[in-house]
Order: sequence, then structure tokens, then C-alpha cells
Amino acid sequence: MASKQGKVILVGAGPGDEGLLTVKGKAALEQAEVVVYDLLANPRLLDLAPAAARRINAGKRAGKHVLTQDQTNALLVRLGREGRRVVRLKGGDPYVFGRGGEEALALRAAGVPFEVVPGISSGVAALAYAGIPLTHRGLATSAVFVTGQERSGKPLSARTLRALAQLDATLVFFMATEAAARVCAQLMKAGKPASTPAACVMSGTRPEQRTLVSTLKALAGDMAAGGFGAPGLLVVGPVATLKGRLDWFERRPLFGRRYLVTRSREQASQLSLRLRELGADVRELPAIRIEARPLDARMRRALKGLPALDWAVFSSANGVEHFFSRLFEAGLDARALAGLRLAAVGASTAQALAARGLKADLVPASFDAEHLLGALLPRLAVKGPRRGVLLVRAVEGRDILLKGLAAAKVKAVDLGVYSTLAAVGDAHDAAADLEAGRIDGVTFGSSSTVTHFRGLFSAAQWRRLAPKVRGFVLGPITRATAQAAGVTVAAEAAEASIAALVQAILKHDGR
Repeated sequence: MASKQGKVILVGAGPGDEGLLTVKGKAALEQAEVVVYDLLANPRLLDLAPAAARRINAGKRAGKHVLTQDQTNALLVRLGREGRRVVRLKGGDPYVFGRGGEEALALRAAGVPFEVVPGISSGVAALAYAGIPLTHRGLATSAVFVTGQERSGKPLSARTLRALAQLDATLVFFMATEAAARVCAQLMKAGKPASTPAACVMSGTRPEQRTLVSTLKALAGDMAAGGFGAPGLLVVGPVATLKGRLDWFERRPLFGRRYLVTRSREQASQLSLRLRELGADVRELPAIRIEARPLDARMRRALKGLPALDWAVFSSANGVEHFFSRLFEAGLDARALAGLRLAAVGASTAQALAARGLKADLVPASFDAEHLLGALLPRLAVKGPRRGVLLVRAVEGRDILLKGLAAAKVKAVDLGVYSTLAAVGDAHDAAADLEAGRIDGVTFGSSSTVTHFRGLFSAAQWRRLAPKVRGFVLGPITRATAQAAGVTVAAEAAEASIAALVQAILKHDGR
């Protein structure tokens, strides 16, 4: 039997913004068995690979090599010969100063099949994010990409710089931030006017992007004064002057802000995406995980007994999702709710029902169990014979509704369809960031996220960290839990929804 044929796919990861990965690159990662990645590739892209895929750091930065280029070449050849489907994830484009050609030649020489998926080069994307077009009518009709280091790590020769100085083109220097003084001096010595506009774009397309616009004469000094360095690009040419008018990335209202999102991994993406779109740097540290409760005999009886009830009350969007999963598993569908009136604790829960073609009959003005009970009881009183209410909720949910219905002598069928459990995660980086004041806010969507977030740290750690946690919360109950834990609450969302939480953050932190 023939052995499995391996393949290595050289994938350009783009310059940093994960959204700049190509569709073909994403498909390659999703099918990878091994990912060999660079330090400049966004680490979140590794999450696209299957959980079982092996991830190997082959990163290289100035003075920092995990693997040498020869070692990387040999690794790719070995993995390919083993029959692995390998993605070689490289920052930017593999063939634009990425040494992808060397890796491809090594694979060809070894007889290992390979493909190349181009990526968006930082020479294009980082400048666009900085508001500096490569070309612009009347300013630049051509552009030149130049590496700051020639073969064997030698700096650009004076001869090369003299030739570049004669070009009427936008000059983009890669890997040259440390040599900025020499590059600028040689260009001026070769006749480039000292007043020529010049810029440095550092960490282009990333949340920490910084851009400096200066002149050829002053650029190196301004970079040193401003702490500009690698990873970065040097840009020389009149197009640099357009930054003030074309800048958009660094003008976003939450640019430069950093937030920690504590929602479960499945739920974090929507909030994280909204904050990133507004310019924020978002770290995710799930404090909770949602676990479905199995369909058992008690749950089957409750579902079969739906026609005998008046109301179905949903206490969360998670409850809606897991209720319908168990309903279908029991051989039923939405028709089982015929004749029942539906109540939702808030807008997000009502939206989850609407996504299934169901309209909530009752959504309280304030999104919590107390107000839901207050709005529900009068409705029950005017409906004639009261048969009962189904409560769809988390097993660990608060008992406000249960106790309130019992006090009103209303039958309540308590249906816990999921559990909210503590997530298992490494909070070391989060602790260090909070300690150093590098986190501008922590989002809490429920009291359980507060409780379990606190549980990620030791008691001694929490005593130090709690005063440094600036919380953004959903609802008064979450606010109270956060304050009791020692968290300073910066803002409470006007309603229990992601959109309202984002608006609260914008109101307090937006530019």
C-alpha cells in the first residue's frame, strides 16, 4: 500500500489584522494537520486549525530565532515526507521578503509537493491602514519595496541606496527601522532632499499600530524620541503627507484601548468583533463555559406537558438555544408551544426566540428576573384558570421567579436546560496585564462571569488585582456582584444586550 502523500502549503498570513487573511488561506488552515508559524502571524489565526493539529513556532525576528532558516526548511521537508498536510503560516506574503522562495526550493529539491497561497504584504496593507497610499496621482506613479538587509544579514550597500535616491518613486523599506539613521543619511548624501517627506509605520494593521510622519532629515531622531522600532516600515516620498487626510484606522473611537472579554468562548465572538471594529484591542479570557444538560426522563415529562401550561418563560438566550435542542431531541418542535404565551427576560432573549420564528409576548422594561416577575404576575391574574408556567433557565440560575410564582400560588415547572460552569483557563497573562495597567476594561455579562472570573485568581492575587479591574456590566445584579467583589464599575449597559454594552463602553471611553 502506498504511503500517504504529504503536502506543504505556504500561506501568507497578512500583516497582522486577522481579517486580512485570504479565503483560500483560511481553508488551508482549517484542513491542516500541522501549522508551522512565524511570530509576525496573528496568533488568533492558529485557532482556525483543527484542535488536534500540531502547532510549531518557527518564529524569527531581529536577533530572535526559534529555528534557523535551514532548520525550518528541514522541518518542512520532514513533515511533508511523513505524509502530513502542513501549513507554513508566514507574516505578510511568503514571497515578499518572507524567504518563502527558499522554503519552496528546499521542498522541490526534496520532492515534497507544495502550494503557495499569497498574502497581503505589509508594504501595501500597513500603509493603507496608516493613511499613506503607495501611489497617488501627482505625487507618485511608482513604488519600490526594499529590504533593509541584504544576504547574510548585511545592511543595504551605499551603492544600492545611491541608486534608490535617484528614483522618483515611493520607497518602502522592510526590516530597516534599526538602520533608519543610516538609510536616511545615505539617501540625502546621494541627493535626496532633506525635506523629503518620510514616515515610519510600526505594527501596521494591528491594534497597537503607530505612525510617525516626518522628513528624511528628522525621521531617525523623531523615531528614537518616540520609541519607534521593529516591526515597522520606513516610507520615503511625498505620499507620506497624505496621512493627515487619509488616516482612518487610528481615528476609530476605541483605538488604543484594551479590553478583556469574560463571556464563554462560544459567546465572546460577537462582543469581541464589535469592539475590534471600533478599534479596540480585545483579549478573551472566558470565565464561564456553557454545558448542555442531557435529555432525561424528567425533562421529557416537562416537554410533553407543555400543552397543559399557560406560559413559557425564557431567562436567557442560552436557554432558548438549549431548550429547542432538547425539544427536537425529544421528537418535538415549535408546534409544542402552540397555545402558550412566551416571556423573555430581555432583548437578546427575545431576539433568540425571533430567530426561531417566535415573538415574545412579554419583555420587561428592565431586563432582570425581578422585573420579569413583576410584569408576569398581573398577566397571570387576568387569564382565568391558571394552569402553570414553564421556567427555562440555567440549573444554577437565581430562584427569584420560582419563589415569586410559589408565593402567588402559581404552579412552576423548573426546566434547567444548561449549566454555567467555571471555565478552565490560564489567567497568567491577564493577571500581568491588569497588574501593569494594560487593560482599560473588563466586560461582565452576568453575575456568574464575575464570580468565576474572580475564581481564576488566587485570593492574594485578587486582593491586588480587584482595585485595578474597571468593569463594564450588563444589569444591576451583575453590577452589585462586581462591586461586592471589589471591582470598580465604570458603566452599566442601559439594557441587557451586546449592543447596549458596546454603547456604554463607547460613551465612557470613546474618542
